[in-house]
Amino acid sequence: MKHLTIAVIIATLAAPMAYAGPIESACLKSDRKGVNRAVCNCIQQAADLTLTSSEQRKAAKFFNDPHQTQELRQSSKSNDEKLWLRYKEFGNAAQAFCQI
Repeated sequence: MKHLTIAVIIATLAAPMAYAGPIESACLKSDRKGVNRAVCNCIQQAADLTLTSSEQRKAAKFFNDPHQTQELRQSSKSNDEKLWLRYKEFGNAAQAFCQI
């Protein structure tokens, strides 16, 4: 029983460290100034609060290709317009929470 308890504690502590969402992963891979694990994790948390997992995967691509952000913003498709509004909410939340 003691071994099971220790295994559960280790798994519980390791799980948050092992998971890196799509936004955090893209952030860590980016060459932006001031990027570090704490900032990228905070940005991921803002994404978790404001974007669906599908939207996060799309937004993660913006880190490598910022032009896609412009295409989304200028798109006349209703789904793109909705995503753009949610993406702006995400950006505002990340700025407020993460002080970036």
